[in-house]
Amino acid sequence: MAIDQALLEEADRTGRAFLRLYRFDPRCISFGRNEPARERYDRDAIARLGCDVVRRPTGGRAVWHEHEVTYAVAAPLAAFGSPRQAYRAIHERLAAALRRLGADPVLASNRPTVRLSDRPASCFAAPVGGEVLVHGRKVIGSAQVRQGRAFLQHGSILRDGSQEMLRAVSRQPSAVSGETTLTAALGRRVTFEEVAEAIAATWDDSLTSTALDRP
Repeated sequence: MAIDQALLEEADRTGRAFLRLYRFDPRCISFGRNEPARERYDRDAIARLGCDVVRRPTGGRAVWHEHEVTYAVAAPLAAFGSPRQAYRAIHERLAAALRRLGADPVLASNRPTVRLSDRPASCFAAPVGGEVLVHGRKVIGSAQVRQGRAFLQHGSILRDGSQEMLRAVSRQPSAVSGETTLTAALGRRVTFEEVAEAIAATWDDSLTSTALDRP
């Protein structure tokens, strides 16, 4: 995620925009930049289960990164308008890619802002306005940060698996699962390459440069 931060700084400095697609190796938990992780998650349980951890430059709540595609968009805010407009526009583009794969995504309706402390345990426990849903469940979890004239939005597109690891290490009562995966939605295994290629094929390259990380 240090690369995402570097792209944000480059976008702010030069006015260029970037799209990056990657995955985590080894698998890990990411925490939002302001999330009180020690209060909400059991450090000993995380160590016992062998989970790596990372702190994101963006906000939001915890995400378990394993069978997923992580995307990052760093761009001048003027390219999209406002942070809210950027959030929705990027999700519309990602939804187009999921349709190319055969899914039937919709964007969640706008809702009143909920304080972080009032939200369920993980990023995927409940959707907010503009996020991507399949069959009423959240399939992409995203967060933003602004720096100068630019912003970074990145998030996790769930291919398979679940967020059960977060519930296993949480100090809070387990929240009802609110996520789904592309594999569950399509009834077949979906690979990193399929998702990355669908995004690259439907993305507007006139706005951003595209980089695919394939470890």
